Amino acid sequence: MIDVVAESPQLRMLLLVLLFVLVVTSAFFIAEAISARQAVRRRIAGGTIAESGHRVMGSLRTIQVEGTWLKLVNAIEQKGISLVDTKDASLRQTLISAGFSAPYAPRVYTLIRLVAVIGLPILTIALFAATGSSPSIIKLYFSLIVAAAMGLYIPSLFVRARAARRQREIVNAFPDALDLMLVCVEAGLGLEASFSRVGMEMVTSHPLLAEQFGAVVLELRAGRSHEDALRRMADRAGVDDIRAFATLLIQSTKLGSSISQTLRTYSAEMREKRRMRAEEKAHRLPVLISIPLVACMLPTMIGVLMLPAAIRVVRSVLPALHG
Repeated sequence: MIDVVAESPQLRMLLLVLLFVLVVTSAFFIAEAISARQAVRRRIAGGTIAESGHRVMGSLRTIQVEGTWLKLVNAIEQKGISLVDTKDASLRQTLISAGFSAPYAPRVYTLIRLVAVIGLPILTIALFAATGSSPSIIKLYFSLIVAAAMGLYIPSLFVRARAARRQREIVNAFPDALDLMLVCVEAGLGLEASFSRVGMEMVTSHPLLAEQFGAVVLELRAGRSHEDALRRMADRAGVDDIRAFATLLIQSTKLGSSISQTLRTYSAEMREKRRMRAEEKAHRLPVLISIPLVACMLPTMIGVLMLPAAIRVVRSVLPALHG
């Protein structure tokens, strides 16, 4: 590979251009991060200075710091290129489940897919030109189609895999959170205080679920109703178990039933579901193990068993044939 790069001036120029773009992009993002951090420190130290020279006090939550991605998508849309997806609601829900909760996340996702669909075929052509190969029209056509398909589907697969991993972590941590919430409710805490306390206790062990509970506490303190806050938590998590939990708490609150008994019953059901999922994975192991067993170990065992017999046959048959 190094010899090919040394002998091809086009490939050397391409590598230098890519290195230059990488360095400039890294320097830009590092400068943006440093400036944002300095702005936050100045804000914490005592407020920002207005243009008139007077100090303006305020909360960090009231300041919307436009990130680099937001500036980029706004600049592109000002050029006349729309980055709004036709299925924006479902895409936003999928991105929120994957942890990308920014309002401009769908537009950034569309931009990344668009750049990947255009950039990967161009990179493929540049790679063919740099290596000096002259593929046929059919080979070039299929290579470009595969590169464009990879650019179209790889971001979607990444987002779905991330959402599935987050949902799995939330589901596995949910029975422990229900037990802690049951203890808090039986100790006399209200629903909002229980969410706050459980969220603080699970920051280290289960940060994703603690983040969901913290968002519920903030919404309740901001004035949202319990029903609205719980339903929004279920929509953000995208997990059926949490959606059922939110519905159960809402019905218990409306009907006036005991929340502690509801939590105890649902916690037992969640632990039973987690045990059943573990048993299901354990029962799948023999089927999964059979694949490497047949592919790797079985040919070796056959060779070990058949090789002595084959050697004896050769030693017996070859002298008879030559004799």
